[in-house]
Amino acid sequence: MNTSAHQVPVAIVGGGFSGAAVAWHLFRLRPDLERVVVIEPRAELGRGLAYSAADPSHRINVPAVRMTLMPDQPEHFNAWLEASGRLDGDPAARMPDGRNFPARAVFGEYVHRMLTSLGPRLQHVRAAAQDIEPVEGGYRIICSDGSEVLARIVVLAVAHVAPSPPSLVDRALAGHPRYVRDPWATDRLETIRPEDRVLIVGMGLTMADIVASLDRLGHKGEIVAISRRGLRSRGHPAEAHEPYGDFATEPAQTVRELVRRVRETVRAAAREGKSWHCVLDQVRLQGSAIWRALPLAERARLLRHLRPFWDVHRFRIAPQVEQGLDRRLAEGRLSLRAASLKTVERKGETIEVTLRSRRGARVDTERFDAVVVATGPAHGRVFAETPVLALLEAAGLARPDPLRLGIDVTGDGHAIGADGVARTNLFVAGPLARGTVGELMGLPDVTNYAIRVAGGVATQLDARIARKPDLVQASG
Repeated sequence: MNTSAHQVPVAIVGGGFSGAAVAWHLFRLRPDLERVVVIEPRAELGRGLAYSAADPSHRINVPAVRMTLMPDQPEHFNAWLEASGRLDGDPAARMPDGRNFPARAVFGEYVHRMLTSLGPRLQHVRAAAQDIEPVEGGYRIICSDGSEVLARIVVLAVAHVAPSPPSLVDRALAGHPRYVRDPWATDRLETIRPEDRVLIVGMGLTMADIVASLDRLGHKGEIVAISRRGLRSRGHPAEAHEPYGDFATEPAQTVRELVRRVRETVRAAAREGKSWHCVLDQVRLQGSAIWRALPLAERARLLRHLRPFWDVHRFRIAPQVEQGLDRRLAEGRLSLRAASLKTVERKGETIEVTLRSRRGARVDTERFDAVVVATGPAHGRVFAETPVLALLEAAGLARPDPLRLGIDVTGDGHAIGADGVARTNLFVAGPLARGTVGELMGLPDVTNYAIRVAGGVATQLDARIARKPDLVQASG
């Protein structure tokens, strides 16, 4: 064995929120565990990509009272936030109605502190997992720092891959000083000058974050955002509400039936003076039941036709960010268009773009000083773009799900190999399981699924202890 090897009962690959939630709840279920290893290259566990954002203008997208590591204590984060003093330096985080929308990094700090409270039982290997090999009784994980981890059970909690820029944009603008192909690298936005005319390709939450960042950086020029349908992410209702409707009892078997029931429920809610928000919240909460009831062909139809509409209603923007968008729209410094790219050409540092309008097929040629890609995570490329997943696929231990949303898993989170057999000691946590599980992009959904995975891991540990108790004791 490598002298820097760790032998543990459980190793979690990925230390963002998904991996952190599994670790936290696993220790709640099995407080007797001596050690769990989390393999994560970032300096702090619990932040991941979403909650590492240093930009203070990037805020959580739901009120703090709905963000928690512990669903049985729904206001745990909000109570921590109020007691921590973090709001003192960010008065804009508190809305007039008392709801709090702090910077995402603050939520990352909360999760990190919760994990730190577990003490040395939770060991952070600050490295990337380069390979996962099956060995007798478990897996060997080879890490980028030269260490190895031998684990009986492995939980994959890997992150999304970066957005995939349109190929014609990438080819034309490679090397341009104000071409930002990865919107998550927010420091690149600093290359955009105050008066530059900016094109953002994409119109979801990422676009809203980019506009907020540019506002913070003092940008005054015009921004044009495009998407094929021209749909903008919606905001939150004026007042808090309870979810409305029932979609889990005798769930719809077809997309047509589902849409009909949602529309009828929205109309019923309106008659009671309620907004559509409460209906869509219920759809989200019952999303797993809805998804399981749909045959594969209907799931594919839903993704093909309804996903953009679902995304803009489900994934809402913080009020502060929404106000910034509304202000720019009113001032004429932001325009949102239903259009697609036809040609992109670099002329010196000027970028000439031909846009085809979705309505009327009108074609216009315009000039921009900067282009930012905001097309969202490229879920379909996760195996190709994540080396450790590519190696697992090559070894037949894991495979993409049929809809190419992530990793194929059973309903309780076991990875399914090339032979169609579930791996009882290899779990998948986080949004990459959503092809099977359903709605897994919002934090409450990720948390509840992490609890389910932690329960499955605890069950496996109990079974292994009954067979070979000596093999699950931490050592080295």
